[in-house]
Amino acid sequence: MSEYMQSLLGILLSAILTENFILVKFYGICPFMGVSKKTDTALGMGMAVTFVMGIASAATWAVNAFLLIPLKLEYMQTVAFILVIAAIVQVVEMFLKKSVPALYQALGIFLPLITTNCAVLGAALVNVQKGYDFLQSVVFGVCGGLGFTLAIVLFASVRERVDKAECPKSFRGFPIALVSAGLLALAFMGFSGLKIF
Repeated sequence: MSEYMQSLLGILLSAILTENFILVKFYGICPFMGVSKKTDTALGMGMAVTFVMGIASAATWAVNAFLLIPLKLEYMQTVAFILVIAAIVQVVEMFLKKSVPALYQALGIFLPLITTNCAVLGAALVNVQKGYDFLQSVVFGVCGGLGFTLAIVLFASVRERVDKAECPKSFRGFPIALVSAGLLALAFMGFSGLKIF
């Protein structure tokens, strides 16, 4: 296996497991807590975030490489990346509203909030910080989104189960959700020592 393929595999595993945006880096907690009451809604949100992260990683890499760096405007990365992400989210929102209205209604306010989801912006900024090329950036963005999806779907299934379980009255609702999220984060922290090659 070539060294480049090993680096792509390393990016894939780290984005999904060892550097999971939600459970390890704690980015994107707002939709994680808000859309994780039902597994199907969580899966829809995860897929939307994965799509946006993949497209945003490609677009922000291009904006950075062909516009910001040549014009020496690197200090504008955050603003430029947010504008690119906002445009992509608007397109996704229009697509879902027209094609999948049930999912659009279920996601509610959290769909436009993908624009300010720090996991999406975080992926774009990490790509720049780590000096990833175009393919590495796209792989990191898509796999970061898959890690986001994995975390939110796992958490939604845990919440569905916990809602039916008996627990002390003071823990019902949001408190038990926070305890469950903490335990899930601890489980993912176990991947932190994982060595790929």
